[in-house]
Amino acid sequence: MRIDLNGAPVETGAATLADLIAERGFDAAAVATALDGAFVARGARGQTPLTPGARIEVLSPMQGG
Repeated sequence: MRIDLNGAPVETGAATLADLIAERGFDAAAVATALDGAFVARGARGQTPLTPGARIEVLSPMQGG
C-alpha cells in the first residue's frame, strides 16, 4: 500500500504502525510517532492499523545547539 512517511510517498507491506517502524529500521524506543496528525503512543503502535494514503510522521530526537 502507498502511504506518506515523513512527507514522502512510500510503498509498504506493513499492516500496523509498529510493523512500519520495524520495516523501516527505526529504533522503536527512541522515536515519537503520529498518524494523520495525531500522536500515537509507543504502546498503541501494534494496534494502530495503516490504511492507504495514511500520513505517518516518525520523529527522532536530535542533539546540537
